[in-house]
Amino acid sequence: MKYFHFAMVMTLLLTLAACGGRQYDAPALPTEQQDALAALEEQVAELERQAAERAEAQRESEEAAEQDTAAQREEQVRVYLDGMTLEEKVGQLFFVQCPATDAAEKIARYHLGGVLLFTRDYQDADGNWLTKEQLVDKLQSYQESAQNDSGIPLLIGSDEEGGTVTRASRNPNLFPAKLPSPQALYQSGGLTGLLTETMRYNEQLLTLGINVNFAPVVDVSTDPNDFIYARSFGQNAAETMAYAAGMVEVMNRAGVGCVLKHFPGYGNNADTHTGVAIDERPMETFRNSDFLPFQGGIRAGAPFVLVSHNIVTCMDADAPASLSPAVHALLREELGFDGVILTDDLAMAAAQTGAGSGDVATMALTAGNDMVLTADFETQIPQVLSAVERGVLPTETLDAAVTRVLSAKLRLGLLGE
Repeated sequence: MKYFHFAMVMTLLLTLAACGGRQYDAPALPTEQQDALAALEEQVAELERQAAERAEAQRESEEAAEQDTAAQREEQVRVYLDGMTLEEKVGQLFFVQCPATDAAEKIARYHLGGVLLFTRDYQDADGNWLTKEQLVDKLQSYQESAQNDSGIPLLIGSDEEGGTVTRASRNPNLFPAKLPSPQALYQSGGLTGLLTETMRYNEQLLTLGINVNFAPVVDVSTDPNDFIYARSFGQNAAETMAYAAGMVEVMNRAGVGCVLKHFPGYGNNADTHTGVAIDERPMETFRNSDFLPFQGGIRAGAPFVLVSHNIVTCMDADAPASLSPAVHALLREELGFDGVILTDDLAMAAAQTGAGSGDVATMALTAGNDMVLTADFETQIPQVLSAVERGVLPTETLDAAVTRVLSAKLRLGLLGE
């Protein structure tokens, strides 16, 4: 209607110009034509007003529907939470390295929230690659164990970054070739080609029973000498931000939860698997560069963010990021993330050093993580239970974390309607 109104005005101006040259020299239109034009303008204005009202009503209706859906989901989560024991709540906060033996039994005994698959989990006892049917049956047995125990399905994850860090695609029975690195996919097909392959690959993961992919790496790295470079997108902050948002969007569409890593940004730091990494860059660098891809991914709807073990001195000069309340406050408050925060693997040397003689899982949960990634859950779960009972880990903190974990499971379609 705005275009029609504009056309009418232009017609009037052309008419005036044809009748007498410049606008102020043109003779006045006859009274009947002036009245007709005024009436037409009133009709156009009324139609535009009605269209604006309809658009506003539609927007309000959609917002109300979204609020109703959110309220329904909150109620579903609350019902689950209210029916859980303390042991079940604590177990939900552990995303563990899949046990090498008796996995299904341990999933039930410890009420685990998730299991992370490694290369051995795609093989049989003799080291032979599992067929698709064998893997699907195996993962389904894990889900059945969780369902029969607490009624809460498992998060089943795999590190599928592409390139140097892959698990499932190493198995030729599952994929025709190992997934190339993001940089290789980008070079061969641009961002569109990379995202298309990501979509295809993650849809296949879901058919296997894998519902969380510990990817993408959204650390900004353009220097091939950096430890993290080969696993990164390899582009500047703005391009990595677009990459992060695109990856989140396609993985959400594929039905697989993505994990943005490694907050607050790895930079050029050393490998925290083997030792302590101290990052002395100023806060401006993080706000102007490292935070941008995380912001892009969070706005696109990322359900998980993983926090590194780097000691970032401008945020916390003493504790690794994974154990630092200050770092988690930045992620929640400045970046606005309301999903599940995960630690990097607590078995890594940097985390162990940062924890000292303390209970590392309790320290991680107290700092603001919702789930801890660990292999040592049989030791750490009793420690966390004790911390809750002694008031070291407040019940409110525990319930808030469990609520976010359950919300993520609901969003992934794992909890019943």
